[in-house]
Amino acid sequence: MSTQEAEQRFRAEIAELRAAPSITPDRQLAPGITGRECLELFVSQVTSRHADLAARSLTASGHGFYSIGSSGHEGNVALAAASRVTDPVLPHYRSGALFIHRVRRAGGADPVRDLLLGVVAAAADPISGGRHKVFGSAAAHVIPQTSTISSHLPRALGLAFAIDRAARLGIACPWQSDSVVLCSFGDASANHSTAAGAINTAIHTAHLGVAVPVLFVCEDNGIGISVPTPPDWIEHAYGHRPSLRYFTADGCALLDAVTTAAAAVDWVRSHRRPAFLRLRTVRLFGHAGSDVETAYREPAAIDADLARDPVIATARLLITEGVCTPDEVLGRYDRIAERVAATAEQVRAEPKLAAADAVIAPLAPAHPEQVRDDVQRKKPLDRTVSATDHLSRPAAMRSSDDTVPRREDTTDTGDGAADSGPAFPEMPTPPPVTLARAINRTLAALLERDSDLLVFGEDVARKGGVYGVTKGLRTQFGARRVFDTLLDEQSILGTALGAGLAGFVPIPEIQYLAYLHNALDQLRGEAATLSFFSSGRYRNPMVVRVAGYAYQKGFGGHFHNDNSVAALRDIPGVVVASPARADDAAAMLRTCVSAARVDGRVCVFLEPIALYHTRDLYAPGDERWLAPVTGAHVPIGRARVYGDGTDLTIVAFANSVPMSLRVARRLADRGIGARVLDLRWLSPLPRADLLRHAEITGRVLIADETRRSGGVSETVCTALNDDGFTGKLVRVTSADSFVPLGPAAATVLLGESDVETAAHALATAE
Repeated sequence: MSTQEAEQRFRAEIAELRAAPSITPDRQLAPGITGRECLELFVSQVTSRHADLAARSLTASGHGFYSIGSSGHEGNVALAAASRVTDPVLPHYRSGALFIHRVRRAGGADPVRDLLLGVVAAAADPISGGRHKVFGSAAAHVIPQTSTISSHLPRALGLAFAIDRAARLGIACPWQSDSVVLCSFGDASANHSTAAGAINTAIHTAHLGVAVPVLFVCEDNGIGISVPTPPDWIEHAYGHRPSLRYFTADGCALLDAVTTAAAAVDWVRSHRRPAFLRLRTVRLFGHAGSDVETAYREPAAIDADLARDPVIATARLLITEGVCTPDEVLGRYDRIAERVAATAEQVRAEPKLAAADAVIAPLAPAHPEQVRDDVQRKKPLDRTVSATDHLSRPAAMRSSDDTVPRREDTTDTGDGAADSGPAFPEMPTPPPVTLARAINRTLAALLERDSDLLVFGEDVARKGGVYGVTKGLRTQFGARRVFDTLLDEQSILGTALGAGLAGFVPIPEIQYLAYLHNALDQLRGEAATLSFFSSGRYRNPMVVRVAGYAYQKGFGGHFHNDNSVAALRDIPGVVVASPARADDAAAMLRTCVSAARVDGRVCVFLEPIALYHTRDLYAPGDERWLAPVTGAHVPIGRARVYGDGTDLTIVAFANSVPMSLRVARRLADRGIGARVLDLRWLSPLPRADLLRHAEITGRVLIADETRRSGGVSETVCTALNDDGFTGKLVRVTSADSFVPLGPAAATVLLGESDVETAAHALATAE
């Protein structure tokens, strides 16, 4: 049925109704809700419906763009009525009525204009700035979500957990300690592994006695695009789960929806445990604007949904209960339609984003001086930067090369030991340690200084990590700040996403790089996009520690020796750090934590497993790969150079750094002067340092332990070419293969002999 036919049906049904004998708007229609309050909810429902119709009209005329309508789901207005304006909402993409009523309650904005600015992708859109049509409002505490299926549920779980944890730890949080997190999604999304994992983690966490005040709301319209959901499936799947309180309501019957939603919200608020609300709805006018549902649905099924239209149902309630007359309902309906149409006409010509710089501005805010100051700060913070702070910072992006000192960031000492930057002057030089120990000590120092840090992951707390990197931290700082999680990477990252919103700087650990791919969308689709789709109003500060790469001795297989980082390097705005030595690991970890806190950056900290406990560099017992841990700062995007040879530059990172240093020493015995450039940062690449050292020697060998296709060296070659390097350029890499078990690993991984052979050939070539 077309939208015009639906309009005619609404008017015909209202016209057939007779007014009640007396009009008494203030009469209570159900416990806690009066006729006048129902009328206000009806206004939001009708406003949402007309906003849908306006969006379709804008798209049909070429002024609007793809958006998913909320028609049939207007019963979700009950969630706005049942909750506080200050309860955070992570909404389903059909949450028009919920959004409109929330914004109306918050005041100070026109929700229709805000929505339609998003539909036409106008730069004036107050939440996304024209980057996407989303429901979002900082004032109404609506956190914008993309339409990725159920990907926001882990964040909702994490936020519910973090609100309580913030109150217990005294962290400044944007939300009250008794807030309830509302998270809505569709019936098809309820089947996704992300939803199942998040809800399971919420139940498990509550089972342990930890507060998780989240209300999961499934808006069940009975169909996912074209695939029907069995009528009893949601209740079968979630209605009898231990430790998950279950509620169900008819979203097409306003009083049932409001009273049940209120009961669910109140239960979660008082018990601080998760609950599940099934809100039975219908989907009108197809999945999206371009969808022709008559191609896959019978006319009788479409008519049955239209017969349950919640807007008609609420209008009928108002008339039969004596709140309004039919003429008053139609008059209000028409006035709303006129106002929405006028707004749609106004937004048609709104300017769009017209430059790449404007589009990408929220992705990677960079304030290197403030990051440096935070790294070198010795005292705890006076306050915690909240997720919704409007920081007085320039929107334009600046290169860190414009703000770092012009001198070399590092200085060669001839044997691989280098100065990574200034230490605190009053600190004595500490004894040298391994990379693993450096990370442990740095985490301890940061946890000691700043109460906004949380460290968590699989086996992180009691065991101290598979490799002992976090050993002792739980004992020293307690289980509220250092804790173990379920074996579910999506929930681990979701916990971090929520904790970042709540005022923390979370440091989650993913046990192995291969396991990160199980949950990559939590970084790509959630963490990296939140600032983008909210124009920086919401941020995801986090530092994700990942044990990665290959070359482990006596322990292998492709899940524990993964050398694929391509999926991380192409996520816009994400920092990928990859230290090779203890002093760099300590300094870079500090920088990542401060960049997360100051700029809200999402940082992935790749730790080479095979170098965790490495002590020696050139010979057994020389302990030349140990280094002291200081309060140094390494700016994001700055490389480290070893040596000053003028014949060849070997570009390396992670495990290939000590390989290349040994090769450089042997080359020196043959009269070839090579310098080794440790990239340290895989994203953003240290392009200025890379080009400078490439041009000094005119010959570059990239020693790349990642795969030949999609590996780091491809990006390095491209960067040098784009920046005008005209010298000789060669790369050696690992094979395009998974890493096998046992000695066979050496057949597919970059070897030191490969580096040496290529380096000698390049340095001596005519």
